[in-house]
Amino acid sequence: MPMETSFIASVLPFIQLVLSVLLIVAIILQTRGSTLGGAFGGSDASTTYYTRRGAEKVLFRATIVIGVLFALSAFISLYIS
Repeated sequence: MPMETSFIASVLPFIQLVLSVLLIVAIILQTRGSTLGGAFGGSDASTTYYTRRGAEKVLFRATIVIGVLFALSAFISLYIS
């Protein structure tokens, strides 16, 4: 195993841990405004379409980026092992 691969293999679990915590926090922050009925598939009167703006838009895009980075790190982990 080359030196770069062993370094990546040793650091990758920590990267995945940080990304997973960030992803969980980002998802929880997004669903804070939803109601319990909407979470279980019930009708929710406030589920009309609206445009994300400001911090909500940044959080939404950051969640997507963190999710993609986490998936890439999982694929790299599979490839290395």
